[in-house]
Amino acid sequence: MRTDNFAIATPDLWATWLEAIRFSCEAQGVIAARLLLFAAGAPNAAAEAERMIVEKVAAFSDARIAAEQALTDGLGFYAAAERAYAPLRQCVHANSDRLAHAA
Repeated sequence: MRTDNFAIATPDLWATWLEAIRFSCEAQGVIAARLLLFAAGAPNAAAEAERMIVEKVAAFSDARIAAEQALTDGLGFYAAAERAYAPLRQCVHANSDRLAHAA
């Protein structure tokens, strides 16, 4: 019985690993695009730097709230981590799309 509970609570290792790689690559692409923007002295570089800071604060705030809510609802640490990750993933993806289309 313990094995069944463990199997249910354990996330799919490969899916989690692949998502970590995907997210890391996408985040690195956003960092690279912003660094190129800053290094080139683009006219919108200052606005992009300000936007970057504001978005980070908002995304981490949303992540904290999502994790707290999941723990308050008794969903456990894995669910809290998944819910905390969602706002960060959405923010990075939105930035990746926006910066890719701006180039």
